[in-house]
Parts: sequence; C-alpha cells; structure tokens
Amino acid sequence: MEDIITIKVEDRDGSTQEVQVPTDVNLSLMEILKASEYDILATCGGMALCATCHVEVLAGAENLSEPEDQELDMLDTLPDADSQSRLACQIRLHPENEGLHIKIRGSLQ
Repeated sequence: MEDIITIKVEDRDGSTQEVQVPTDVNLSLMEILKASEYDILATCGGMALCATCHVEVLAGAENLSEPEDQELDMLDTLPDADSQSRLACQIRLHPENEGLHIKIRGSLQ
C-alpha cells in the first residue's frame, strides 16, 4: 500500500520500534506518536509553542518540509536543540518520508 509508510522511532530510554503511518489522514508526527502510545506531552496542542514534542531526526531529514519561523524560534529556546531538531507537531508525513528515523527528545514535564 502506498498510503502506509514505516518510520523508526527511538524513545528516550533508547528502545527503538518501527511504526506504520498512514500518509492519507493528514496527522502530524506528534499526533502519530501520541496515537502510538509514546509519552508526548504536547502541552500546546500542536501550535509550536511548548517544544514538548521535540524530536531529533536521525535519518530522512532531507525529505521533510523546511521548518517555519515559529518552529525555529521555539527550537532556539531549547538548550539541547541542534541542526537535527524538529518539533513533531510541525511535521506532516508523506510517502517520501518512508524510512524516517527519529529520536524523541521532548520534555516530560
């Protein structure tokens, strides 16, 4: 099926799982992670205002859309953010994101 992709998700404890993601439902990566029972606070509800859905893109960043200014501004407030950092709430997945590999970095409080 071309509407399903597989991404690799590394949790804070280092455990890694593959997650099947439908690309035709227009959910953000944050919503996918929450639906997959990952512990993501998403305090702001996906508005790029809290950074509790901070992820590090380990592979596949070249196939993601460029971050908007609001996302970059929020990432600038994080002491551990780097060039591979993104907010999961700002990422929409598409078929070309097959094989994306992320690590969850967001705060639990």
